[in-house]
Amino acid sequence: MRKIIFTIAIMLSITLQFCNIKSYNSDIIIKNGTIVTVDSTNTVIENGAIVILDNKIIEIGNTDVILQKYTAEQIIDAEGNIVMPGLVNVHTHLAMTIFRGIADDITLHKWLHDYIFPVEGKFIDKDAISLGTKLAIIEMIHSGTTMFNDMYFFEDEVAKAAKLIGMRGLITESLIDFPTPNFKTPAEGMAYIESLLATYKDDELIDVGVAVHSPYTCSSDLLVNAFNLAKKYDVPYHIHVAETKWEFDTIMAQYNLTPVGYLDSLGVLADRTIAAHCVWLTPEDIQIMADRKVGIAHNPECNMKISSGVAPIPELLTANAEVGIGTDGVASNNNLNLIEEMHTMALLHKLSKMSPTVLTALEVVRASTIGGATVLQKDKEIGSLEVGKLADIIIIDTNKPNTTPMYNVYSTIVYSVSGTDVKDVIINGKVVMRNKTLLNINEKEVMRSVNKMAKEIKKTVAK
Repeated sequence: MRKIIFTIAIMLSITLQFCNIKSYNSDIIIKNGTIVTVDSTNTVIENGAIVILDNKIIEIGNTDVILQKYTAEQIIDAEGNIVMPGLVNVHTHLAMTIFRGIADDITLHKWLHDYIFPVEGKFIDKDAISLGTKLAIIEMIHSGTTMFNDMYFFEDEVAKAAKLIGMRGLITESLIDFPTPNFKTPAEGMAYIESLLATYKDDELIDVGVAVHSPYTCSSDLLVNAFNLAKKYDVPYHIHVAETKWEFDTIMAQYNLTPVGYLDSLGVLADRTIAAHCVWLTPEDIQIMADRKVGIAHNPECNMKISSGVAPIPELLTANAEVGIGTDGVASNNNLNLIEEMHTMALLHKLSKMSPTVLTALEVVRASTIGGATVLQKDKEIGSLEVGKLADIIIIDTNKPNTTPMYNVYSTIVYSVSGTDVKDVIINGKVVMRNKTLLNINEKEVMRSVNKMAKEIKKTVAK
């Protein structure tokens, strides 16, 4: 009997070797990288490795130690690379990629009312949203973004595009006091949002929130009703706040309150509120935002391009407000490159304050990762590389002239890295970009389709 068992064991061993069958205890191992965790102590691990199983990080540590404990079907060698949390874009209008460069070098009010609102009315439909969003997601992944917060129309199409490509997103349908491409009344819009909440309940990649455009395009009733809807479902509430001097003056004239003071009087400033821009804030406004734990979505390049002003980000951080970074839409930026946005953010505030010590590279990296995750109420799941968190990870190739030498990893990320240096992107434990190639979509076909649509848009604008 023993002889038979021994013979069977030998045969099985030979068969396994012949078939090259291996036993794996993880899905992906990233090895030999400089691991920038952005955890509470800003741990950096040289020659580090990360182990991913299903969609989560199960261990982080020294490469040699990790490889003694784990095997994986896919091993990514990150030697000479930075491995860090995926970037979080806390405010954008994704499908506006189809309007990139359509009306530059004019004021925000003229840009919106004379160009954007009319062309949206003519061209924005489900197909345009789907196409524009796909282009936006391609652009974002290439420059290291792994989660976005979108405020626009037909957000179901945004979610479908994101899921197709493997992107994480918060979708917030924009409510406003006049008809939009998606609905005729705010009531229809709120019903649509409720349908989204039901459709994407417990989805792995998509979260749903409620958006109102701004204090000057929404009545007080709409602002409050939308907030109550967000509160009912315990989801984020997304709004443009104090973006321009014109807005500040308009609300002051109407209510004898600043935009922040007016919104606070309505009771719509809370920890679920994501306030985009926040350029024109008084010291009292800054304290209100911090006290209410409002998430600040800072959009430095858009604010510079439209000459809205410089948001008081150093003061907000000093007041312990939560701050993340957004790109806004490309029609007013004109890109979705969050690495470039980080660079701009750091330099803008140093110049504005005439102090090189304002906003360190570390603070900017945290704003683009764990800060953004906190603003979107996702910091328990993403934003840092820690055991138990979802595996949203980017790998930046630093074997480049522009990143050589590297004395300080945070300085390198903010001041030296380019968006095109992002090499690999993992979202929810799945590789969505490998060696700068997206795996789930034909990029060239998307660009061809957008260019075809742009020809028709250009004819309309020319008239």
